Amino acid sequence: MHPLHLLAGACEAADLATVESLLAPGVVAVCDGGGLVSAPSEPVRGAAEVASLLLTLLAGALLTRETVNGLPGLAARRADGSPLAVLVANGFPAEIGSLWIVLNPDKLRRWSLYS
Repeated sequence: MHPLHLLAGACEAADLATVESLLAPGVVAVCDGGGLVSAPSEPVRGAAEVASLLLTLLAGALLTRETVNGLPGLAARRADGSPLAVLVANGFPAEIGSLWIVLNPDKLRRWSLYS
C-alpha cells in the first residue's frame, strides 16, 4: 500500500507513533496558509515534529486520496465537507520525505467543487 494511504489512516486514527513511522527522519513539511489561516511560517523538520503538526492540523478531518498536480495526495475536509487542506508528499517508496500542505482558502476553492 502507498505510504500516503497509510498516512491517511494513521492521521484519521490519531495514531502518532504510526504517523511518525511513515515519515523519513529528516522529513520536511512546508505549509501554505497564505497569511489567511494559522500555519507555520517556516518549514517544519523532523519526523516527530511533522507527525505532531499533521495530527494537529488534521484533527477530526475526513481524508480522501486524491491526485494533486499529477502526484499522489490527500484532501482533508471538515465535517461539513468544506476543504481544510490539501497535501502532497514526496520521497517514496518506503518513507515520506517531504510534504507540501496547502491551507490557504483561496487555493482550496477548487476543492470545494468535490465536496
